[in-house]
Amino acid sequence: MPKSRLQILSLGVFVLLGDRSLPAEQWTQYLGSDYGRTAETNIAEVWDSNGVNWKTPLPGRGASSPVVFEDRIYLTAYTGYGIDPGNPGNASDLVRHLLCIDPQNGKIVWQKSVPAKSDKNDFNTWGVGVHGYASSTPAVDDTGIYVFFGATGVIAFDHQGNERWRVNVGSKTHSFGAGNSPVLYQEMVIVNASVESGDLIALKKSDGSQVWRQQGMAQAWNTPVIYQGLGGNDELAVSIKGKILAFDPNTGKPLWNCDGIDDYICPHITVQDGVLYAGGGRRSRMIAIRSGGSGDVTDSHRIWDVAKGSNVCSPVYHEGNLYWAKEKGGILYCADAATGEIKYEERLDPKSDLIYASPLLADGRLYYVSRKNGIFVVAATPKFELLAHTKLQGDDSVFNAAPVPLPGGAVLLRSDSYLYRIGPGK
Repeated sequence: MPKSRLQILSLGVFVLLGDRSLPAEQWTQYLGSDYGRTAETNIAEVWDSNGVNWKTPLPGRGASSPVVFEDRIYLTAYTGYGIDPGNPGNASDLVRHLLCIDPQNGKIVWQKSVPAKSDKNDFNTWGVGVHGYASSTPAVDDTGIYVFFGATGVIAFDHQGNERWRVNVGSKTHSFGAGNSPVLYQEMVIVNASVESGDLIALKKSDGSQVWRQQGMAQAWNTPVIYQGLGGNDELAVSIKGKILAFDPNTGKPLWNCDGIDDYICPHITVQDGVLYAGGGRRSRMIAIRSGGSGDVTDSHRIWDVAKGSNVCSPVYHEGNLYWAKEKGGILYCADAATGEIKYEERLDPKSDLIYASPLLADGRLYYVSRKNGIFVVAATPKFELLAHTKLQGDDSVFNAAPVPLPGGAVLLRSDSYLYRIGPGK
């Protein structure tokens, strides 16, 4: 395995990235507005211990990523149930939390607690226990913060932490738990309530009233994506078991469908130049589909389908190639986005443990966060090159969340115990 410029560090810190693009300080939903990519170029490849600006203890665990709006960070966590696998406690004690944090000093500005409903998910170590009960990343804009807490509902808060409304979108639970994140579009907040009701639901941001609803979201643990299709109109897509579905986000009207992956689907779809790249399944596949079609487009719009993919983390597009990690075994892939040809398939050395967090692309580098063995920095080129491996000493908890860039070359990294700001600035 090539290892030129490899740096194995154990510095009590970490390496990661920097900024956002539109504008730099706005990272308002899961994976931001550009599918886990940032346009920031002023990013250090490796940082020493002086790079830690602050480290904030969190009140609870979670796999959700932070979001950033103006001068505030928002993040969810959970407490009360499922913390100790050997003694999970009483489900009636499960509480979710929404935190507002100052990005300059890491201080918690306010914290709101939301007790779970009585139809909570029973804890298990192989399903929901892997990621917990706060896996949905918030969505935020100038109207407020929107969180999705599974069967407890979709809840809207203002920027002072006051609850504005709460809507139940279904009462069902699943042994794998819930993990889909809300997305904002025009005057709506849209959620994939695959577990809770099997429905895709659009609610008014103003009061939570329903705008439209579509049924049939089978085994879909992925967040909807909204993009401009090749026909020039906005589309919303979700990958479900066996199908990739596209809708008009304004009305919920079905637009097209394509044969997909015959298994549950976790990875977020990535879109580039009107082409959708959808992965998933325990046997791990990746599919490319042109947007802008009508009806069943399997024969007309599916470009390629390869038996290499990821069951959990999402792909990232860069300069004509797709990059992703297979969560088990620490295998990284690069594929030609036009043809699906695999450019490389490399197992990380040292071993990565599991990788559940989707990668972040910045300044020609990919940052893969493993659950228990640090961060792997890889060149975003079709020739594999491991640039650095760093471990954050003093934190033995799990890292499930995708990292988030801040302006000026800093990054937010969330573990089950802490939120870190690492990088330039104070």
